[in-house]
Amino acid sequence: MKLFIDVQGTLIDDKDKLPIKGAVTFIDLLNKKEIPYIIITNNTKRADFLEYLRSLGFAIKKDAYIDPLMVLQEVLQAKKVAAYGVEGFLDVLKAKGYILEYEAPEAVVLSVKDNYTFDEFAQIDEFLLRGAALYGMHQTSIYAKGDKRYPGVGALLEMFHFATGAKYSVVGKPSRLFFQKALQRIGAKDFSEITIISDDVQGDLLGAHQLGMQTVFVLSGKFKNAEEILPKLDFKPDFICKDIGEAAQCLGVDHG
Repeated sequence: MKLFIDVQGTLIDDKDKLPIKGAVTFIDLLNKKEIPYIIITNNTKRADFLEYLRSLGFAIKKDAYIDPLMVLQEVLQAKKVAAYGVEGFLDVLKAKGYILEYEAPEAVVLSVKDNYTFDEFAQIDEFLLRGAALYGMHQTSIYAKGDKRYPGVGALLEMFHFATGAKYSVVGKPSRLFFQKALQRIGAKDFSEITIISDDVQGDLLGAHQLGMQTVFVLSGKFKNAEEILPKLDFKPDFICKDIGEAAQCLGVDHG
């Protein structure tokens, strides 16, 4: 067994950003049993996210972690970008050598933030209609913050594609490049060797399924029950579990 494991809504909760019940134990068991795994997160808010997870008690090795910031420069070659996201994300872009440009950018880069405005949407439309390329740091369908659920980057990408006709590229999940990088890190040759655990059906599991992975849908994040989303999709995960603890039972790694 080889695992890809999501973070937000899977290992840590959306409200307090603290470990979900059974999550730390799950990682400890994987380490103890030497079951290969890669933490696959769409985090773009902070460059030290792995260290934050370790501070919560997750014994994650450095080579068992990947996020979109680690592959960004392979995907986004343009240097002058109109980037949208939280301040920490913008700081990371600047540290990587990108120039924030809001007059005549070569590319538009979208990340998560909960206070997008229609004026920003209008600005992005103009850039795209003038020929700027469109990139999403990931393709999350929706994301939860506190008690609210917001359209994710994937939803925004589709909106701008519909509005302007602009095609888009995705840096993180569920892009094939991102999953391929994770596959290399885990030492597998084919996606059929991988089981992925996530709370995002459309943003993670559907794309993973199309690549041949086994899928585990946990109801500890974006969706509180499967009926909210699955009847609307032509896709059913291999396992549906209430949380990571139950997923461990389904996969047979729930005891030492």
